[in-house]
Amino acid sequence: MVRRKLGQHFLIDRNVADREIAYADISTNDVVLEIGPGKGVLTYLLAEKAHHVIAVEIDPSLKEQLQPHLPNNVTLILGDALQVDFRTLPPFTKIVANLPFAISSPITFQLLSIPFSKAVMIYQKDFAERMVASPGSREYSRLSVHVYYKAQCRILEDIPRTCFSPPPKVDASIVEVIPRQTPAFQVPDESFFLNLTRELFSHRRKKIKNTLEKSYHVEDISPYGECRVETLTPEQICELSFLLYNRIYHEK
Repeated sequence: MVRRKLGQHFLIDRNVADREIAYADISTNDVVLEIGPGKGVLTYLLAEKAHHVIAVEIDPSLKEQLQPHLPNNVTLILGDALQVDFRTLPPFTKIVANLPFAISSPITFQLLSIPFSKAVMIYQKDFAERMVASPGSREYSRLSVHVYYKAQCRILEDIPRTCFSPPPKVDASIVEVIPRQTPAFQVPDESFFLNLTRELFSHRRKKIKNTLEKSYHVEDISPYGECRVETLTPEQICELSFLLYNRIYHEK
């Protein structure tokens, strides 16, 4: 039974699953994290390639169906991926998942805070486009900046909705995420930079100087005051974060 409130859209196209596994380049040295194994279409394929698979499933009925049939190199964990501290799991090298669309944003931000070598994940197509969007585009967002800062990201292919059961209302994309060994640029304080980015995009139609005045009680301090955040590159947002951080913490 499909539980729509859990955002369950099961991948049913074996060819798509095969390609997703191939993109991840799984070897017998890899420990792979899978989020939302569902009916196991990816899980069984991963188990054939990887040293070990750690699968996190929120639905007790699906865990009960899967558990008796899984090979010994799969550990199936019942839990909400948004509540699981991935740092407490056995160390894993890669992530392969058909993510529930409803948790794409929070789970992506969570995953970008932990170490892994590569992730290959299926996202809702418009979300994937936001992940790789450039400044000035309609899709450019806080997500775009955060992903660029933390990782190299690209869309590998688009997937029609007919590859899922039940079919979602939108098409999907396979996305590759490779964390940067060091962030794309240096920031004064990571939490400060990411919070500023969130605040600016929460008011994306406002001029930057107005957002700074309202949210930080700081008068215009940058050459970007008349701009809107959607026109700034991630590096320019970083520059702004330095100026604001210094004003708040070092110029009192």
